[in-house]
Amino acid sequence: MANAPTSPAAGSRYWIVPVARAVVALTAAAAITFTADHSAEFGLVVFGVFTLVTGISVAVLARFTPARESVHTLFTLQGVVGVVVAVLALTFHSGGLGFFLYLVSVWGAVTGFLEMYSGIRVRGRGAFARDWVLVGAATAVLALAFLLLPPHPVVSVGLLGAYLVLLGVYLTIAGLSLKWAETDAVASVAPAANDTDLT
Repeated sequence: MANAPTSPAAGSRYWIVPVARAVVALTAAAAITFTADHSAEFGLVVFGVFTLVTGISVAVLARFTPARESVHTLFTLQGVVGVVVAVLALTFHSGGLGFFLYLVSVWGAVTGFLEMYSGIRVRGRGAFARDWVLVGAATAVLALAFLLLPPHPVVSVGLLGAYLVLLGVYLTIAGLSLKWAETDAVASVAPAANDTDLT
């Protein structure tokens, strides 16, 4: 059924998704941090690789999302948008600063809205909903910043790097928090089950 909730087994493994996204974001952030070349071409290549790997990860791992199938579809669409943007960034990596700013802005606006909307749709059902809203909002703010800030390659690529650091750190904490919460829940259920067996 289209509106059936995801299975408990799939939802229990959801922590893998934010952690996987965090690894990709922090790897891209490290590439920017430890590279002196902050040209628009370099920014497009890093951004392209980041959105490609993230897009594939989000689309493939959407089935682990602890929500209804309609939300799975939103995350799959988010992944597809990332892959399309990645192909454009890597194919036209010499497109210049204007193209870089435009591509990041479009990606940030579209994927930020999709993730924020997903979180709003399932608000109150878990910490993951809050995480989606916050990550979506941060991505939308990145898009707005790229539109409003004076065009400068060093500033723009540096801003992308700062966003990736914040994203990676937040998703790492969010993913591990979900995993630890699940472990604590299982540990608390076990003694209760044993007490029931003894009665």
